[in-house]
Amino acid sequence: MTSLPHLPTPKKLGLVIDLDVCVGCHACVISCKEWNTGGYGAALSDQDPYGAEVSGTFLNRIHTFEIVPEGGEIVGEAGDARIVHFPKSCLHCEDAPCVTVCPTGASYKRAADGIVLVDEDKCIGCGLCAWACPYGAREMDLAAGVMKKCTLCVDRIYNETLREIDRVPSCVRTCPANARHYGDFADPQSNVSIMVAARGGIDLMPEQGTRPVNKYLPPRPRTRLSDMAGLPLPENSAGASGIIAWLAGMLDPN
Repeated sequence: MTSLPHLPTPKKLGLVIDLDVCVGCHACVISCKEWNTGGYGAALSDQDPYGAEVSGTFLNRIHTFEIVPEGGEIVGEAGDARIVHFPKSCLHCEDAPCVTVCPTGASYKRAADGIVLVDEDKCIGCGLCAWACPYGAREMDLAAGVMKKCTLCVDRIYNETLREIDRVPSCVRTCPANARHYGDFADPQSNVSIMVAARGGIDLMPEQGTRPVNKYLPPRPRTRLSDMAGLPLPENSAGASGIIAWLAGMLDPN
């Protein structure tokens, strides 16, 4: 079995995911698949991609839920129901159960930065780590016969041949809605620590006791149109208002 490093690690690298702005476009999923198929470790394979029994390995997935807040209404009525897109990948837990159940030492947590990785040369594909992970963040690659998981793009974030702006996980660099953020949770002044403190970032399934590093920012309450009655709409210098003014501002290169 594999032991966890002495905690806390000097760095706790991870992600903040803002559920309020994620639009479920799957850009992060495709970017992750592309980067990790040509980068660290064995390629992420697909089986029968154009057939009737499609399957494949992904390190990041998006689940979409219809949420009815307590006291809200159902869809089709004048209610508060909303769609929430929920990105899911490895959370790089501080007390990672996938590490401690690994019989070969293939799963391990780095002492320097807290990233949980798989040494594919040691992995025998037994699946114990997938069984132990309460978040379903481990997947078997059928072509390689090894377990795969989010690496936090360790081959990007330390790659000094890349521009500094690109030294972040591929999913973060790609997200068009700015819903994903990367940083060091051990630094209280980092961007991710400040966001979590300001928005009340939460752990996924804290009752599991895994202490995930990655945090989720909960969706904000929506403002009803009836509550906005009488409020002035934004106006640009050309006299446009409302959504037209917003769109003009987004397209204005200045």
